Amino acid sequence: MSIVSQLVAFNKQFVEEKQYEEYLTDKFPEKKIAILTCMDTRLVELLPKALNLRNGDAKFIKNAGAILTQPFGSAMRSILVAVYALEAREVLVIGHHGCGMTNLDTNALISKFSEHGIDPLAVETLENAGIRMEKFLRGFGSSEEGVMHSVKMIRNHPLFPKDIPVHGFVIHPETGALEVLVEDYREESNTQ
Repeated sequence: MSIVSQLVAFNKQFVEEKQYEEYLTDKFPEKKIAILTCMDTRLVELLPKALNLRNGDAKFIKNAGAILTQPFGSAMRSILVAVYALEAREVLVIGHHGCGMTNLDTNALISKFSEHGIDPLAVETLENAGIRMEKFLRGFGSSEEGVMHSVKMIRNHPLFPKDIPVHGFVIHPETGALEVLVEDYREESNTQ
Protein backbone atom coordinates (compact mmCIF):
# COMPACT_ATOMS: atom_id res chain seq x y z
CA MET A 1 0.00 0.00 0.00
CA SER A 2 1.36 3.45 -0.92
CA ILE A 3 1.78 6.22 1.63
CA VAL A 4 -1.12 8.14 0.05
CA SER A 5 -3.40 5.09 0.30
CA GLN A 6 -2.42 4.66 3.96
CA LEU A 7 -3.08 8.33 4.72
CA VAL A 8 -6.46 8.32 2.96
CA ALA A 9 -7.55 5.10 4.70
CA PHE A 10 -6.60 6.48 8.11
CA ASN A 11 -8.32 9.78 7.34
CA LYS A 12 -11.58 8.04 6.47
CA GLN A 13 -11.54 6.22 9.82
CA PHE A 14 -10.54 9.43 11.66
CA VAL A 15 -13.57 11.27 10.26
CA GLU A 16 -15.99 8.38 10.68
CA GLU A 17 -15.00 8.03 14.35
CA LYS A 18 -15.26 11.81 14.84
CA GLN A 19 -11.73 11.94 16.26
CA TYR A 20 -11.54 15.50 14.94
CA GLU A 21 -13.88 16.78 17.65
CA GLU A 22 -11.09 17.26 20.20
CA TYR A 23 -9.35 19.63 17.75
CA LEU A 24 -12.30 21.89 16.96
CA THR A 25 -11.46 25.59 17.19
CA ASP A 26 -11.87 28.67 15.00
CA LYS A 27 -9.46 30.53 12.72
CA PHE A 28 -8.38 33.14 15.29
CA PRO A 29 -5.38 32.24 17.47
CA GLU A 30 -6.56 31.98 21.07
CA LYS A 31 -3.22 33.23 22.48
CA LYS A 32 -3.00 35.98 19.83
CA ILE A 33 0.40 34.84 18.54
CA ALA A 34 1.89 33.95 15.18
CA ILE A 35 4.95 31.70 15.13
CA LEU A 36 7.46 31.55 12.29
CA THR A 37 9.40 28.33 12.75
CA CYS A 38 11.32 25.68 10.87
CA MET A 39 9.71 22.80 9.01
CA ASP A 40 11.99 20.32 10.84
CA THR A 41 10.12 17.10 11.62
CA ARG A 42 11.41 17.09 15.21
CA LEU A 43 9.44 20.25 15.97
CA VAL A 44 6.01 19.16 14.71
CA GLU A 45 4.77 17.97 18.11
CA LEU A 46 7.67 19.00 20.36
CA LEU A 47 7.47 22.78 19.83
CA PRO A 48 3.77 23.18 20.71
CA LYS A 49 4.12 20.86 23.71
CA ALA A 50 7.27 22.65 24.93
CA LEU A 51 5.36 25.96 24.83
CA ASN A 52 2.09 24.58 26.23
CA LEU A 53 0.24 25.38 23.00
CA ARG A 54 -2.87 23.50 21.97
CA ASN A 55 -4.67 23.37 18.66
CA GLY A 56 -6.07 26.83 17.98
CA ASP A 57 -3.67 28.74 20.26
CA ALA A 58 -1.30 30.09 17.57
CA LYS A 59 -0.83 30.61 13.86
CA PHE A 60 2.13 28.53 12.66
CA ILE A 61 4.11 29.55 9.59
CA LYS A 62 6.76 27.00 8.69
CA ASN A 63 9.60 27.01 6.19
CA ALA A 64 13.21 25.87 5.91
CA GLY A 65 15.13 27.43 8.79
CA ALA A 66 12.40 29.86 9.91
CA ILE A 67 14.17 32.34 7.67
CA LEU A 68 12.58 35.06 5.59
CA THR A 69 14.43 35.27 2.29
CA GLN A 70 12.17 37.87 0.71
CA PRO A 71 10.32 40.75 2.33
CA PHE A 72 7.38 40.15 -0.02
CA GLY A 73 7.37 36.34 -0.07
CA SER A 74 4.67 33.98 1.14
CA ALA A 75 5.98 33.62 4.70
CA MET A 76 5.93 37.39 5.28
CA ARG A 77 2.49 37.58 3.66
CA SER A 78 1.30 34.92 6.14
CA ILE A 79 2.65 36.95 9.07
CA LEU A 80 0.87 40.08 7.83
CA VAL A 81 -2.40 38.16 7.38
CA ALA A 82 -2.03 36.70 10.90
CA VAL A 83 -1.65 40.21 12.34
CA TYR A 84 -4.14 42.19 10.26
CA ALA A 85 -6.86 39.63 9.53
CA LEU A 86 -6.55 37.01 12.28
CA GLU A 87 -5.83 39.16 15.36
CA ALA A 88 -2.31 37.97 16.22
CA ARG A 89 -0.77 40.56 18.55
CA GLU A 90 2.75 39.14 18.88
CA VAL A 91 5.12 37.31 16.53
CA LEU A 92 7.60 34.66 17.65
CA VAL A 93 10.46 33.53 15.42
CA ILE A 94 11.69 30.16 16.63
CA GLY A 95 14.75 28.53 15.10
CA HIS A 96 16.43 25.41 16.41
CA HIS A 97 19.84 23.94 17.05
CA GLY A 98 21.11 21.50 14.44
CA CYS A 99 19.11 23.10 11.64
CA GLY A 100 19.80 21.83 8.12
CA MET A 101 19.93 25.42 6.89
CA THR A 102 23.02 26.10 9.02
CA ASN A 103 25.95 26.48 6.63
CA LEU A 104 23.86 25.06 3.77
CA ASP A 105 26.02 24.22 0.78
CA THR A 106 24.13 25.95 -2.03
CA ASN A 107 26.36 24.49 -4.75
CA ALA A 108 25.79 20.94 -3.49
CA LEU A 109 22.05 21.58 -3.48
CA ILE A 110 22.16 22.95 -7.02
CA SER A 111 24.09 19.89 -8.21
CA LYS A 112 21.29 17.71 -6.79
CA PHE A 113 18.88 19.49 -9.13
CA SER A 114 20.53 17.89 -12.16
CA GLU A 115 20.63 14.51 -10.39
CA HIS A 116 16.83 14.77 -10.31
CA GLY A 117 16.52 15.70 -13.97
CA ILE A 118 16.54 19.49 -13.79
CA ASP A 119 18.31 20.89 -16.84
CA PRO A 120 21.32 23.02 -15.73
CA LEU A 121 20.14 25.51 -18.33
CA ALA A 122 17.11 26.19 -16.10
CA VAL A 123 19.39 27.34 -13.26
CA GLU A 124 21.48 29.40 -15.67
CA THR A 125 18.34 31.01 -17.12
CA LEU A 126 17.10 31.92 -13.63
CA GLU A 127 20.50 33.38 -12.73
CA ASN A 128 20.47 35.45 -15.94
CA ALA A 129 16.98 36.69 -15.04
CA GLY A 130 18.30 38.03 -11.73
CA ILE A 131 17.32 35.17 -9.43
CA ARG A 132 20.52 34.46 -7.57
CA MET A 133 20.59 30.87 -6.33
CA GLU A 134 23.04 31.83 -3.58
CA LYS A 135 20.46 34.26 -2.17
CA PHE A 136 17.34 32.19 -2.96
CA LEU A 137 18.73 29.03 -1.33
CA ARG A 138 20.73 30.80 1.34
CA GLY A 139 21.15 29.33 4.76
CA PHE A 140 22.88 30.95 7.72
CA GLY A 141 26.00 30.60 9.82
CA SER A 142 24.13 29.81 13.05
CA SER A 143 20.56 29.31 14.19
CA GLU A 144 20.82 32.52 16.19
CA GLU A 145 21.91 34.44 13.09
CA GLY A 146 18.97 33.05 11.11
CA VAL A 147 16.43 33.95 13.79
CA MET A 148 17.77 37.49 14.19
CA HIS A 149 17.74 37.97 10.41
CA SER A 150 14.03 37.09 10.33
CA VAL A 151 13.22 39.17 13.42
CA LYS A 152 14.86 42.23 11.85
CA MET A 153 13.17 41.68 8.48
CA ILE A 154 9.75 41.51 10.16
CA ARG A 155 10.38 44.52 12.41
CA ASN A 156 11.63 46.63 9.51
CA HIS A 157 8.97 45.59 7.01
CA PRO A 158 7.17 48.67 5.66
CA LEU A 159 3.75 47.04 6.19
CA PHE A 160 4.37 45.58 9.65
CA PRO A 161 2.88 47.57 12.55
CA LYS A 162 5.44 49.05 14.94
CA ASP A 163 3.33 48.24 18.03
CA ILE A 164 3.42 44.46 17.47
CA PRO A 165 6.33 42.79 19.31
CA VAL A 166 8.60 40.39 17.41
CA HIS A 167 10.45 37.95 19.65
CA GLY A 168 13.34 35.62 18.75
CA PHE A 169 14.09 32.17 20.17
CA VAL A 170 16.13 29.04 19.53
CA ILE A 171 14.75 25.69 20.69
CA HIS A 172 16.65 22.49 21.32
CA PRO A 173 15.08 19.88 18.97
CA GLU A 174 15.48 16.99 21.40
CA THR A 175 14.65 18.50 24.80
CA GLY A 176 12.44 21.44 23.85
CA ALA A 177 14.59 23.80 25.95
CA LEU A 178 13.99 27.35 24.75
CA GLU A 179 16.60 30.11 24.60
CA VAL A 180 15.38 33.68 24.41
CA LEU A 181 17.40 35.75 21.93
CA VAL A 182 15.22 38.84 22.01
CA GLU A 183 12.10 39.70 23.97
CA ASP A 184 10.65 42.64 22.08
CA TYR A 185 8.40 44.90 24.10
CA ARG A 186 9.85 48.10 22.66
CA GLU A 187 6.68 50.13 22.38
CA GLU A 188 5.25 48.93 25.67
CA SER A 189 8.39 49.91 27.61
CA ASN A 190 8.52 53.33 25.93
CA THR A 191 4.98 54.25 27.03
CA GLN A 192 5.48 53.55 30.72
